[in-house]
Amino acid sequence: MEPSAREPLVRKTSFSYQTFPERAVQRLDKEYLRSLHNRRLYLAVFAAVLGNFSFGFALVYPSPVIPVLEAHPSPALRLDQYTASWFGSVFTLGAAAGGLSAMLLNDRLGRKLSIMFSALPSVVGYALMAGAQGIGMLLLGRVLTGYAGGVTSASIPVYISEISHPGVRGMLGACPQIMAVLGSLVLYALGKYFGLVLEWRWLAVAGEVPVLAMIVLLCFMPNSPRFLLSQGKDDEALGSLCWLRGRDTDYAREYEQIKDSVRKQNRRVSCAEIKDPFIYKPILIAVGMRFLQQLSGVTCVLVYLQSIFKKTSVILKPEYDAALVGLVRLFSVAIAAVSMDKAGRKILLFVSAGVMLVSNLTMGLYIHFVPASQNGTIANKTLVSSANLPAEPTNYITLIPLLATMFFIMGYAMGWGPITWLLMSEILPLKARGVASGLCVVVSWLTAFTLTRFFLLVVEAFGLEVPFLFFAIICAVNVLFTGCCVPETKGRSLEQIEAFFRTGRRSFMR
Repeated sequence: MEPSAREPLVRKTSFSYQTFPERAVQRLDKEYLRSLHNRRLYLAVFAAVLGNFSFGFALVYPSPVIPVLEAHPSPALRLDQYTASWFGSVFTLGAAAGGLSAMLLNDRLGRKLSIMFSALPSVVGYALMAGAQGIGMLLLGRVLTGYAGGVTSASIPVYISEISHPGVRGMLGACPQIMAVLGSLVLYALGKYFGLVLEWRWLAVAGEVPVLAMIVLLCFMPNSPRFLLSQGKDDEALGSLCWLRGRDTDYAREYEQIKDSVRKQNRRVSCAEIKDPFIYKPILIAVGMRFLQQLSGVTCVLVYLQSIFKKTSVILKPEYDAALVGLVRLFSVAIAAVSMDKAGRKILLFVSAGVMLVSNLTMGLYIHFVPASQNGTIANKTLVSSANLPAEPTNYITLIPLLATMFFIMGYAMGWGPITWLLMSEILPLKARGVASGLCVVVSWLTAFTLTRFFLLVVEAFGLEVPFLFFAIICAVNVLFTGCCVPETKGRSLEQIEAFFRTGRRSFMR
């Protein structure tokens, strides 16, 4: 096997965050990256991220449904404030359980089969919500779709990261977030037309479609070459990489580099190895990012979006506002996908946290200082109960909550949304990737559950401005965390990233 061409990193004159020193060897040279055929890689990624589409669809399902079920004629299905908070939050509890099980599934079944496994609870969960005769069936359906979302959240980013090459890994790493946003947007659009007292059931039926398409397409996709090598299936790993890169490319060289990296690691991480900085540092960074991402309030905003807009009485109808926010979110994630491999991860994280900070602060101060007679609110300390009350905006100043929310979602979607998932799959060492990615999802969704469960109670007790001001403080912490802890991984192979953590060098600015 001929050694790969080595190209020194080009010195830049502008200031930028750099994680790896100039003398780091480029494992995959530019000529090889340009020779690759990406069509099959893109197809495999598309098949996988259909699971994220379903996840995004299920996550915001309560947004158009809660106002409908609050006025449902059947007492068995009518929601009050207590049951509405459970309906909105129990999804994240199921997602935490899914992330916990993914810690085992990712290493036992592999990334692809774990994604396919998630289809079973997802299909059953949607069926329960579509045919619900009582609140119990609705909650169980939410738990099962949440469980499926937790499994896919831990498995899909790892699968995409392991089948991608450095030239497109940033762009493809944003695809799960793009599809989750698209799923939410489709839900908002369908909710406008099917959100009637009886017709809301068809929203759950529509959620079955991407799940079934995902499982059919994944049957024809290869497993991760890195996972296959870790299982001793060398021939299958070589065939998988050949399929992904193209037969007429020098994929064998990349295969040898991956194989060499896998051979240096044990199959399982032991308790004693947790003390190794190579293991615990990337895990702490990944878990910390997932924790701070949820504390920024994005899940609360998405789940209770229409209720928040009813509370602040913006000048448009809440369902139109929700769809508009969904479009902004989709556009912003697309920008992140295009720029991630050019601008880098850290600069986008800084911009993202800054925009979210200003947006949350604006929202909190608006609610606190603008009199109720101007912002159109009828009761300052309730969200759910105001869903059935008329909201007549009296002033164009009521556009401020809509604009603040749009910029918050834009900021999140440009950085702390897609990049936290991408970095999780990039920096975690292979020997701990399956378990650690599951741990990240567990922490993420337990945090989301706590916030969504108590969000309405905090609003009722202290007012809507309090959670938004809290979210603003967390966004300021996100800026500091990014500068102190997050490495820049743009353009680096997974093997180079692992080598960086082995050296113990800190990122530096030049």
